[in-house]
Formats: sequence, C-alpha cells, structure tokens
Amino acid sequence: EVQLVESGGGLVQAGGSLRLSCAASGFTVDDYTIAWFRQAPGKQRERVSRTSTSDGTTYYADSVKGRFTISSDNARNTVYLQMNSLKPEDTAVYYCTVYRGSSWPATLYEYDYWGQGTQVTVSS
Repeated sequence: EVQLVESGGGLVQAGGSLRLSCAASGFTVDDYTIAWFRQAPGKQRERVSRTSTSDGTTYYADSVKGRFTISSDNARNTVYLQMNSLKPEDTAVYYCTVYRGSSWPATLYEYDYWGQGTQVTVSS
C-alpha cells in the first residue's frame, strides 16, 4: 500500500525556517517524481517544488526560489523541503505527492497519491 506521511510543519515567525519531511512507503522515492504542493485558505492548491532522482532535476515555483530547497534521502525513502526566510504568504497546508512522469504538471489529477498534509503558519 502506497503511503505518504508529511511532518515538520508548525508555527514560525517571519524570517524563520522549517524542514518538512515526506516519508514514503509502498514504493521507492528514487523511482518516481516527488512534488510538494501547498494550499492556503480560500486558494487553489499550487505547486511548490519537485524532485526527480531519475533525471537529477529539481524545480521550484518562482515564489519560493532561493528560499526553499528540496532533497531526498533514498536510504530513509524520504523527501524533504527545507524552507528558509519564511514569509506570512507561505502560510498553507503543505502536501507531498507522487508523479509517474518526469515533468511537473500543475493539474492535481495527474498525481497518483497524496499525503494528509502538514500545516505551516508564518506569523508577521
């Protein structure tokens, strides 16, 4: 059974940092594209970042470039999202998800599995 479990969210002041984890089971993260999305209250779920070990590429949304870093630990079968210089507009529920291809679609139905999400709240 495929499972994705996010953790690491919390309340932080603007300018602070958090590291989110996405622990995968039922498949190997090394074989798939893993992406992070986020959804703020009243807004659509949006792409944040994605990593693909198979082709060694990482992508970031413009809004987080230079502040967020995605990485994977194949031994732990876990993908991380290091978030630095956090801003109040980063406040959202963050989700990790799996994609069988190597691109980075924005449409949610193209992703196969989703975690339950972890809340990130950045205070000003």
